[in-house]
Amino acid sequence: MNQGNILFIEDEAALAEIVKESLEAKGFQVYHAATLAEAALLYTRYPPAIIVADVMLPDGSGFEWVAAIRKADTTTQVIFLTSRSQTKDVVLGFEMGGNDYLKKPFSIAELEVRIKSLLNRTITTVSTSKKETAVWEIGKYTFLYPAGELVSESKKRQLTSREADLLHLLLLNRNEPLHRNDLLQALWGNTDYFSGRSLDVFISKLRGYLNLDSSIKIINLRGIGYKLIY
Repeated sequence: MNQGNILFIEDEAALAEIVKESLEAKGFQVYHAATLAEAALLYTRYPPAIIVADVMLPDGSGFEWVAAIRKADTTTQVIFLTSRSQTKDVVLGFEMGGNDYLKKPFSIAELEVRIKSLLNRTITTVSTSKKETAVWEIGKYTFLYPAGELVSESKKRQLTSREADLLHLLLLNRNEPLHRNDLLQALWGNTDYFSGRSLDVFISKLRGYLNLDSSIKIINLRGIGYKLIY
């Protein structure tokens, strides 16, 4: 995978042209699609490191399209672009597989910073994946990191890279408070509102994944952060 490949899905022609030219001037390889049908072809032909996707497109929902590819692809980073900024929309974006969320109108400089942050994280993850896999026994579960496999007697679940990183950080600090801002900096490189909402979603997902063993708890420490106990 070319670490600079970006799949940009946007149906507003003027905006798409400006963003594409600006990012390419910074050295990125940008493949633009105006529809989800075009995006599917480009996604297969030029596997991206990052997808920057509008939410409302002529032939469907960017949320649903990303959710569909997430069934087989848990590593490509995704930034959603949308004019919708209600909390429920932000949460839905992360639940559908997004890694970041940028409200329209946005500055290209901010988009570039977010892309670079996710690319740096991708490079780190790729490098880490070459290391020996660590096996964690968590109650009734076995967790393989960085492979991201969470195994119980009845099911094997493949976590996304961010879910795996979050669980790994919680395990490294088992039975100890883990400050919210430390988690945000480690996983997103910032402590802004959207990253905070994303963290809440991922914590909720991990709780659901681990609910077969009642001895495992991710406790919310009000004003501090979280603690994993088992």
